[in-house]
Amino acid sequence: MRLTVHRKAHFNAAHRLYRKDWDQAKNEAVFGKCSNPHYHGHNYELVVSVKGEIDEETGFVMDLKLLKELIYEEVEVPFDHKNLNEELPEFKNLNPTAENIAVVIWNKLRSKLKPELKLEVTLYETPRNFVTYNGE
Repeated sequence: MRLTVHRKAHFNAAHRLYRKDWDQAKNEAVFGKCSNPHYHGHNYELVVSVKGEIDEETGFVMDLKLLKELIYEEVEVPFDHKNLNEELPEFKNLNPTAENIAVVIWNKLRSKLKPELKLEVTLYETPRNFVTYNGE
């Protein structure tokens, strides 16, 4: 029997959406106020979903305490109260859109999970704007 467990987390971070190879006018045309050279911030909400077989011995798909610790170490510590463009090496040459942030988080978590577990990350940039990535 396959089941999905979920863990919510959050972090606050600043970013700027822009391409270094475009001038400010084109960045503003494409990214609007999100291209502000002085950055802007979000209160990101994260839902990490892990799908797998229920372990007969423990009754867990995954120990949620371990998932909580993994999210804390891999996402909350490095991302919280940071300027994503300036402080995270993953975004040195990658535009920190919600889509790209979700992929980065997925990759960080995927490498720490058992291969037989499926992973999905949902990242809310605002209560109404969110993305989901499952490795596809």
